Amino acid sequence: MYTVETYLAQPVVAADRRIRYGESADQFADLYLPAGAGPHPVVLLIHGGCWQQRYDLAPLGALGADLRAAGVAVWSIEYRRLGGAGGWPATFHDAAAAADRLATLAESYHLDLARVAAVGHSAGGHLALWLAARHRLSSDAPLFTPDPLPLRAVVALAAIGDLAAGAAEQLCGTACRDLVAADPRNYAWASPAALLPLGIPHHHIVGAEDAIVPANYVKRFVAQAQAAGDPTTITVVPNAAHFEPVAVATAAWLHVRRTILQMLA
Repeated sequence: MYTVETYLAQPVVAADRRIRYGESADQFADLYLPAGAGPHPVVLLIHGGCWQQRYDLAPLGALGADLRAAGVAVWSIEYRRLGGAGGWPATFHDAAAAADRLATLAESYHLDLARVAAVGHSAGGHLALWLAARHRLSSDAPLFTPDPLPLRAVVALAAIGDLAAGAAEQLCGTACRDLVAADPRNYAWASPAALLPLGIPHHHIVGAEDAIVPANYVKRFVAQAQAAGDPTTITVVPNAAHFEPVAVATAAWLHVRRTILQMLA
């Protein structure tokens, strides 16, 4: 099984462009561009790491390159995180701003904004689901942004979809609680589970041996989404733990890659 050390030791693969969406050091994204004239479908890729400052987007570079080779543009976002300048509400503002920045890049880089799928791992899976949910926020909500970028689908990899349940089960220690500034009222705006239905397909993939975001936790979120009317499914990958779905050398990644391409077809 992959450990966090194995995950962090993956080769760094540089992007074609690094583009800023704000003035903070962590407000940038890496763009992986496929060959050809396009327009290219887009994966909005969001790394995990319990929203913590010490984990960044670098280990997902190989995923960006692999999807680029399959003809998909990848917008891998960095964002302010806990232990740095992130947390409530900065982490959410960054995810929204990074996603919406794609609209200003589409013409220059031949991106197909009708085919954008958010793909997130762990804490990044939470942000991917939240980006799909934010259109449901009222205009007076603290995380509201007008005209959010529409998403075609979400591929959620061991995603923390229910922050309140995550806090109760101590997923990522105290991070689920820290992300909302220890104010349970903020779950109403920050937790995808509180904003169901998302209104788009979301497919969840989790390792059967995942001890960080257990499969049973993900199954409960999927059941909530299905009860709310969302077209959502789940795959529990045998012989995989938390990091195999985001490691290109694994069978789990092959399944993830196939699912992403199907969602964008």
